[in-house]
Amino acid sequence: MLGVAHAAGKPTPEAKTSPAAAANAPAPAVTAPPSGPSGARPPAAAASAALQPIKLPPPVSEMREAILAAVQSGDIQDLAIPLAWNEMKPDIADKAGDDPIADLKARSGDGQGREMLAVLGRILEMRPARVAAGADVENNAVYVWPYLAEADLASLKPSEEVDLYRLVTPAEAKLMREQKKWTWWRLAIGADGTWHAFHRRD
Repeated sequence: MLGVAHAAGKPTPEAKTSPAAAANAPAPAVTAPPSGPSGARPPAAAASAALQPIKLPPPVSEMREAILAAVQSGDIQDLAIPLAWNEMKPDIADKAGDDPIADLKARSGDGQGREMLAVLGRILEMRPARVAAGADVENNAVYVWPYLAEADLASLKPSEEVDLYRLVTPAEAKLMREQKKWTWWRLAIGADGTWHAFHRRD
Protein backbone atom coordinates (compact mmCIF):
# COMPACT_ATOMS: atom_id res chain seq x y z
CA MET A 1 0.00 0.00 0.00
CA LEU A 2 1.35 3.34 -0.96
CA GLY A 3 2.17 5.71 1.89
CA VAL A 4 1.25 9.36 1.87
CA ALA A 5 3.99 11.79 2.82
CA HIS A 6 3.04 14.66 5.11
CA ALA A 7 5.09 17.84 5.04
CA ALA A 8 6.36 18.81 8.45
CA GLY A 9 6.47 22.46 9.40
CA LYS A 10 6.29 24.81 12.28
CA PRO A 11 2.83 25.39 13.68
CA THR A 12 1.38 28.77 12.78
CA PRO A 13 0.90 30.93 15.86
CA GLU A 14 -2.76 31.56 16.59
CA ALA A 15 -3.91 35.12 16.10
CA LYS A 16 -4.46 36.91 19.38
CA THR A 17 -7.70 38.78 19.95
CA SER A 18 -8.03 41.56 22.48
CA PRO A 19 -10.72 41.22 25.14
CA ALA A 20 -12.49 44.30 23.74
CA ALA A 21 -12.60 42.91 20.23
CA ALA A 22 -13.86 39.57 21.51
CA ALA A 23 -16.66 41.27 23.41
CA ASN A 24 -17.80 43.19 20.32
CA ALA A 25 -17.51 40.24 17.92
CA PRO A 26 -20.82 38.95 16.57
CA ALA A 27 -22.07 35.69 17.98
CA PRO A 28 -21.62 32.70 15.69
CA ALA A 29 -24.71 31.68 13.76
CA VAL A 30 -26.48 28.63 15.12
CA THR A 31 -28.50 26.46 12.78
CA ALA A 32 -31.61 25.19 14.46
CA PRO A 33 -32.30 21.47 14.06
CA PRO A 34 -35.26 20.56 11.86
CA SER A 35 -38.50 20.39 13.76
CA GLY A 36 -41.85 18.80 13.18
CA PRO A 37 -45.29 20.41 13.48
CA SER A 38 -45.10 20.28 17.27
CA GLY A 39 -41.68 21.98 17.31
CA ALA A 40 -39.97 18.82 18.55
CA ARG A 41 -37.01 17.45 16.66
CA PRO A 42 -38.12 14.40 14.64
CA PRO A 43 -36.40 11.07 15.27
CA ALA A 44 -33.70 10.05 12.83
CA ALA A 45 -35.15 8.18 9.88
CA ALA A 46 -34.34 4.51 9.76
CA ALA A 47 -31.82 3.71 7.02
CA SER A 48 -33.03 1.61 4.11
CA ALA A 49 -32.02 -2.02 4.31
CA ALA A 50 -30.17 -1.42 1.05
CA LEU A 51 -27.85 1.13 2.67
CA GLN A 52 -26.91 -0.69 5.86
CA PRO A 53 -23.19 -1.53 6.03
CA ILE A 54 -22.15 -5.06 5.19
CA LYS A 55 -18.91 -6.84 5.98
CA LEU A 56 -17.92 -8.83 2.91
CA PRO A 57 -14.89 -11.09 2.64
CA PRO A 58 -12.16 -9.30 0.63
CA PRO A 59 -12.44 -11.64 -2.41
CA VAL A 60 -16.21 -11.06 -2.57
CA SER A 61 -15.77 -7.32 -2.25
CA GLU A 62 -13.15 -7.30 -5.03
CA MET A 63 -15.40 -9.20 -7.42
CA ARG A 64 -18.35 -6.94 -6.61
CA GLU A 65 -16.22 -3.84 -7.24
CA ALA A 66 -14.96 -5.24 -10.55
CA ILE A 67 -18.53 -5.83 -11.74
CA LEU A 68 -19.56 -2.36 -10.59
CA ALA A 69 -16.61 -0.87 -12.49
CA ALA A 70 -18.11 -2.30 -15.68
CA VAL A 71 -21.50 -0.90 -14.68
CA GLN A 72 -20.04 2.56 -14.18
CA SER A 73 -18.17 2.45 -17.49
CA GLY A 74 -21.37 1.79 -19.43
CA ASP A 75 -19.56 -0.74 -21.62
CA ILE A 76 -20.65 -4.34 -21.09
CA GLN A 77 -17.40 -5.55 -22.66
CA ASP A 78 -15.72 -4.46 -19.42
CA LEU A 79 -17.41 -7.43 -17.74
CA ALA A 80 -14.72 -9.48 -19.45
CA ILE A 81 -12.37 -8.50 -16.60
CA PRO A 82 -14.33 -10.05 -13.69
CA LEU A 83 -15.39 -12.93 -15.93
CA ALA A 84 -11.71 -13.71 -16.60
CA TRP A 85 -11.08 -14.05 -12.87
CA ASN A 86 -13.22 -17.20 -12.83
CA GLU A 87 -11.78 -20.59 -13.66
CA MET A 88 -15.21 -21.51 -15.06
CA LYS A 89 -17.82 -19.28 -16.65
CA PRO A 90 -20.58 -18.24 -14.26
CA ASP A 91 -24.15 -19.34 -14.91
CA ILE A 92 -25.26 -16.46 -17.11
CA ALA A 93 -26.00 -17.68 -20.63
CA ASP A 94 -28.98 -19.85 -21.48
CA LYS A 95 -26.74 -22.57 -22.90
CA ALA A 96 -23.45 -23.83 -21.51
CA GLY A 97 -20.54 -22.63 -23.59
CA ASP A 98 -22.30 -19.53 -24.90
CA ASP A 99 -20.56 -16.18 -24.62
CA PRO A 100 -22.02 -14.60 -21.45
CA ILE A 101 -21.45 -11.05 -22.67
CA ALA A 102 -23.15 -11.75 -26.01
CA ASP A 103 -26.00 -13.40 -24.12
CA LEU A 104 -26.50 -10.36 -21.88
CA LYS A 105 -26.46 -8.08 -24.92
CA ALA A 106 -29.16 -10.20 -26.53
CA ARG A 107 -31.30 -10.00 -23.39
CA SER A 108 -30.86 -6.24 -23.07
CA GLY A 109 -33.68 -4.11 -24.44
CA ASP A 110 -31.25 -1.54 -25.84
CA GLY A 111 -29.20 -4.17 -27.68
CA GLN A 112 -25.93 -2.91 -26.17
CA GLY A 113 -26.15 -4.54 -22.77
CA ARG A 114 -26.71 -1.32 -20.87
CA GLU A 115 -30.06 -2.48 -19.49
CA MET A 116 -28.29 -5.50 -17.99
CA LEU A 117 -25.60 -3.25 -16.55
CA ALA A 118 -28.35 -1.17 -14.95
CA VAL A 119 -29.83 -4.32 -13.38
CA LEU A 120 -26.41 -5.31 -12.03
CA GLY A 121 -25.94 -1.86 -10.56
CA ARG A 122 -29.34 -1.82 -8.88
CA ILE A 123 -29.00 -5.19 -7.19
CA LEU A 124 -25.36 -4.70 -6.14
CA GLU A 125 -26.31 -1.45 -4.40
CA MET A 126 -28.32 -3.56 -1.97
CA ARG A 127 -27.00 -5.82 0.74
CA PRO A 128 -26.68 -9.52 -0.05
CA ALA A 129 -28.04 -12.57 1.69
CA ARG A 130 -25.42 -14.96 3.07
CA VAL A 131 -26.28 -18.56 2.20
CA ALA A 132 -24.41 -21.67 3.38
CA ALA A 133 -23.69 -24.11 0.56
CA GLY A 134 -21.42 -27.13 0.59
CA ALA A 135 -19.55 -29.07 3.25
CA ASP A 136 -16.54 -26.75 3.54
CA VAL A 137 -17.44 -24.95 6.75
CA GLU A 138 -14.71 -22.33 6.38
CA ASN A 139 -15.48 -21.48 2.76
CA ASN A 140 -19.07 -22.53 2.12
CA ALA A 141 -20.74 -19.13 2.14
CA VAL A 142 -22.35 -17.77 -0.99
CA TYR A 143 -23.44 -14.13 -1.12
CA VAL A 144 -26.64 -13.58 -3.08
CA TRP A 145 -27.80 -10.21 -4.41
CA PRO A 146 -30.30 -8.82 -3.80
CA TYR A 147 -30.98 -10.14 -0.29
CA LEU A 148 -34.66 -10.20 -1.26
CA ALA A 149 -33.98 -13.23 -3.47
CA GLU A 150 -33.60 -15.28 -0.26
CA ALA A 151 -36.23 -13.47 1.81
CA ASP A 152 -39.81 -14.41 2.65
CA LEU A 153 -41.59 -11.94 0.38
CA ALA A 154 -44.80 -12.31 2.36
CA SER A 155 -43.15 -11.04 5.57
CA LEU A 156 -41.11 -8.04 4.48
CA LYS A 157 -40.63 -4.97 6.65
CA PRO A 158 -41.83 -1.65 5.18
CA SER A 159 -38.25 -0.61 4.30
CA GLU A 160 -37.70 -3.98 2.62
CA GLU A 161 -40.87 -3.53 0.57
CA VAL A 162 -39.46 -0.20 -0.60
CA ASP A 163 -36.33 -2.05 -1.72
CA LEU A 164 -38.51 -4.58 -3.54
CA TYR A 165 -40.35 -1.86 -5.46
CA ARG A 166 -37.03 -0.34 -6.45
CA LEU A 167 -36.46 -3.50 -8.46
CA VAL A 168 -39.85 -4.71 -9.65
CA THR A 169 -43.35 -3.38 -10.17
CA PRO A 170 -46.10 -4.05 -7.59
CA ALA A 171 -47.70 -6.47 -10.07
CA GLU A 172 -44.45 -8.44 -10.40
CA ALA A 173 -44.03 -8.46 -6.61
CA LYS A 174 -47.58 -9.73 -6.16
CA LEU A 175 -46.98 -12.56 -8.63
CA MET A 176 -43.79 -13.64 -6.86
CA ARG A 177 -45.63 -13.66 -3.52
CA GLU A 178 -48.33 -15.84 -5.04
CA GLN A 179 -45.75 -18.21 -6.53
CA LYS A 180 -43.72 -18.10 -3.29
CA LYS A 181 -40.45 -17.76 -5.16
CA TRP A 182 -38.07 -15.10 -6.46
CA THR A 183 -38.24 -14.94 -10.25
CA TRP A 184 -36.31 -11.72 -10.94
CA TRP A 185 -32.56 -11.31 -11.43
CA ARG A 186 -30.13 -12.60 -8.84
CA LEU A 187 -26.34 -12.67 -8.62
CA ALA A 188 -24.22 -15.04 -6.55
CA ILE A 189 -20.56 -14.74 -5.50
CA GLY A 190 -18.80 -17.37 -3.39
CA ALA A 191 -16.77 -16.52 -0.31
CA ASP A 192 -13.60 -17.16 -2.33
CA GLY A 193 -14.60 -14.49 -4.86
CA THR A 194 -15.92 -16.86 -7.53
CA TRP A 195 -18.75 -15.34 -9.55
CA HIS A 196 -21.21 -18.24 -9.64
CA ALA A 197 -24.29 -16.84 -11.36
CA PHE A 198 -26.28 -13.93 -12.71
CA HIS A 199 -29.60 -15.10 -14.03
CA ARG A 200 -33.34 -14.83 -13.96
CA ARG A 201 -35.48 -17.87 -13.37
CA ASP A 202 -39.21 -17.77 -14.20
